[in-house]
Amino acid sequence: MNTTHRHSGTRRSRWALAPLAVLATALLTGCQQAQQGLSIGDMSSAFNREIAWMSIWAVALSIIIFLGVSFALFYTVQKFREDKHDAPPAQFHGNNKLEVWLVAVPVVIVIFLSVLTVRSMAILNPTPDQATKIDVLAKQFWWNFEYPTIKADAGGNVANGNEMLMPTKQPVALTVTSGDVIHGFWAPNIGGQRAAMPAVKKTWQVDTDRAGVYQGNCSQLCGASHANMRYKVVALEQARYDATLAAMKAYRAPEPAAGSPEALGYQLFMQGKPETKAASCAGCHRIQGTPAAGVVGPDLSFFGTRRTLGAGMWEGEKAREMLIPWLKHAPHVKPGALMPTYDGSEYRANGKLQKGGVLTDEEINALAAYLRSLKLPEEADYWRDVPVIGASGNGGTQ
Repeated sequence: MNTTHRHSGTRRSRWALAPLAVLATALLTGCQQAQQGLSIGDMSSAFNREIAWMSIWAVALSIIIFLGVSFALFYTVQKFREDKHDAPPAQFHGNNKLEVWLVAVPVVIVIFLSVLTVRSMAILNPTPDQATKIDVLAKQFWWNFEYPTIKADAGGNVANGNEMLMPTKQPVALTVTSGDVIHGFWAPNIGGQRAAMPAVKKTWQVDTDRAGVYQGNCSQLCGASHANMRYKVVALEQARYDATLAAMKAYRAPEPAAGSPEALGYQLFMQGKPETKAASCAGCHRIQGTPAAGVVGPDLSFFGTRRTLGAGMWEGEKAREMLIPWLKHAPHVKPGALMPTYDGSEYRANGKLQKGGVLTDEEINALAAYLRSLKLPEEADYWRDVPVIGASGNGGTQ
């Protein structure tokens, strides 16, 4: 990757695309339920800087074409006004010279833009060997982020659901796929978007020079909770990123104290409650350092450290408040969610109406207590003191 070349257009891109960035931020912020905006004009990303520099030429040529066509139109109308020419207009077969110009100029413009496009693709599409590798899995309606080069001490690869960690100031190679329908990975502050398609893996690079929390969305209509299929990108300085990934690598879920609510929650998570037809959570979810190794749902290894719930549907304090309703009847608070209910109510999964199992309020609270106990060490809390980029109101850091 030609890093020097990609950074050379930073200053000129910023002032040239400032109006576009402001407009894009305003429009995209309106799509968000959470108070965090997105911006395709975020010049902290070398990906966005390259696209911005290419866009300057496209915008400039569009303006030139608009002015040229407008001038020709008004000139022709003014020169050949009916009140200035009483005689019938002269008849001729055609103007070969004019026709050549009308064909040649657009062809030259298209070729020029094509060369710029191929140049940018040659810079942006290859992923260098030293890029940080992250595998992205999209499913209705959540995301899973796995680090294929980081083997957990407890077995398997380090992974996290709905919150992606990445280092700053270096390329990150994302390999995106889908486990069901077509989804779209889109976190515009760190780069472009890619379709996540079943049985297809697409790799490309994103990056950012600025540590912070960025908003990501699904950009392809994928079902009832498409608008609720969100995620967070947490970009950390390299040293902190390395320390956090090392803590994730060494992590093992804590063993609950005997007789504690967490112990009851662990039992329910692993075994469910067959007598009331309450399914076990371990059949769908993985928790690092435990027998739970499900792949149907997002990885829950660091659930207690995460600050979002329901694939980013709720954040911060609201996520903590919604955990109990989420565990009781997830499909009722998030349309289309495939998680079963645990209050005995009916829900629809895969087009069929099903009846959920039953857990008491005490058991639901115990399950919530166990999930909250799944925390990384305090020094590895990747949310701590990280600015939320695009946050409105009194917020700004998590």
